[in-house]
Amino acid sequence: MFERLARALGVSAIPAVFFISAGVAVLFVALALPFSREFAAFFGALTDFTVAYFGWFYILTVTGLLLFLIWVALSRYGSIRLSQDHERPEYGTWTWFSMLFAAGIGTILMFWGVAEPMHHFASPPFEGVEPRSLASAELSMQFALYHFGLHTWTIFTLPALAIGYFTYRQGLPMRISSIFYTVLGKRIYGPIGWTIDIIAVIGTLFGVAVSVGLGTLQLNSGLAHLGVTPGGWAAVAPYLIVGAITVTATISVVLGLDRGIKRLSQFNIGIAMFLLLFIWIAGPTLFLTSGTVENVGNYLQALPRLAFWTESYQGTDWQRSWTVFYWAWTISWAPYVGIFIARISKGRTIRQFVGGALGAPLLFTVVWFSVFGLAAIDLDLRQGIDIATQVQADVPVALFSFLEQFPWATLTSALAVLIIVVFLTTSADSAALVIDLLTRRDDQPSRTLQRAFWTVLIGAIAGTLLLGGGLGALQNVITTLGFPFCVLLVFMAVALTRALHADYLGYSLDDLYAGRTPAIDPMGADTETVIDADPLPPPAIVKRKG
Repeated sequence: MFERLARALGVSAIPAVFFISAGVAVLFVALALPFSREFAAFFGALTDFTVAYFGWFYILTVTGLLLFLIWVALSRYGSIRLSQDHERPEYGTWTWFSMLFAAGIGTILMFWGVAEPMHHFASPPFEGVEPRSLASAELSMQFALYHFGLHTWTIFTLPALAIGYFTYRQGLPMRISSIFYTVLGKRIYGPIGWTIDIIAVIGTLFGVAVSVGLGTLQLNSGLAHLGVTPGGWAAVAPYLIVGAITVTATISVVLGLDRGIKRLSQFNIGIAMFLLLFIWIAGPTLFLTSGTVENVGNYLQALPRLAFWTESYQGTDWQRSWTVFYWAWTISWAPYVGIFIARISKGRTIRQFVGGALGAPLLFTVVWFSVFGLAAIDLDLRQGIDIATQVQADVPVALFSFLEQFPWATLTSALAVLIIVVFLTTSADSAALVIDLLTRRDDQPSRTLQRAFWTVLIGAIAGTLLLGGGLGALQNVITTLGFPFCVLLVFMAVALTRALHADYLGYSLDDLYAGRTPAIDPMGADTETVIDADPLPPPAIVKRKG
């Protein structure tokens, strides 16, 4: 049925993956628009259940995967390349680092750079910590770095590592299902593999839509703050913004402005760096500099506790709107960011890749949150300017309320608006490219209209979520939809470990799937015992040098 429909419409894709993914998204929009209240109530109840019974699973999974990545990088598998052994990286180290910054952190840093530290400063997550105190200031920075530091980049790095390995070293298609070849074999090209790719596509659609929705809320608040939005347009402004972003991204897809978009992204990062430098110079420079150094130590010291904190003893549900939401949101669009990172990382060793993909973004995140967060805390704690109350009343307006306290407020706010618009547009454009990649075979051409379709669908989902309740609706939907891919991440780590073990010993993926490989010995002394051996003799075990 799907194949006949694909031929009739001229769709160049894996029919089941394309039409089921698109059908689920279109059905969501079609039903959520007339029944927005009912959908909001449904996903609210579903999120209550997910957080109450599986919130711990999100926390444990992400922390466990961070430890897994560190182990893989330091293990004997760390010297394996994300390519053939003779190939070397396509990009220099500094170019690669700069491209990593553009992968998934633009809208995050702009939206939460001021909002998160100030929110926790005024309303500390831990009981017994006095609001708006030095203790709450330290705690707020610890949580901000926990949420956007190593753990967030773990969620991006694992899929990127697995995709890069199975694509560039093993020659499999650049799809999430390829990662599970060690378990499924050729069945990744059938219904089971398609199901995995459908989950990845739906997660990407909704994950990027949530990012567009959050950015829209911030843009709406910023434009209103600048007096650009007329008072009578306040109710419809968010939907007009979503529409404008969607149209712009669609035009870039149709006109093939990929090179221009890439250059615009690099220019955008330059503007963001200028804004960061401006706040550092115009703000309390010494306090920001010394505070950044101290934040590194506080973060590393608090990380073991925060990484396993599930608020069980407090009996509260604070993590529903914060940690669990963040992990679910990040997990949902991890395929998109993972594929982007994998595509720029060919030729690097696993040790180089993990160290760079975790370390470089962490360094930038620490500096960004320390400068913006500490500058905002300084305004509130030392200068008596009530930023915290404004943030709690309207989270999206946080950045603009903050910039208003510095010289050239109109200019910096306008630059902030420009940064957000470009990040959102390029995210939607790039996400459409990745979704198109996930829904077609390598031998099928990429169709412009299909990419445009995915771009429009992302905008439609974002607008629908905003209509269903704004920030609360965005959080509820993504917390629920992120769970299936969270489970996939666990199996992804297992599949990758088995493949790396076989590779290290000189076996192929087909040998591994057929059961002709030795068992994994975590201590490194591999046994010659063969699991589920077939009648054919196994190949000789060849140890790699070094």
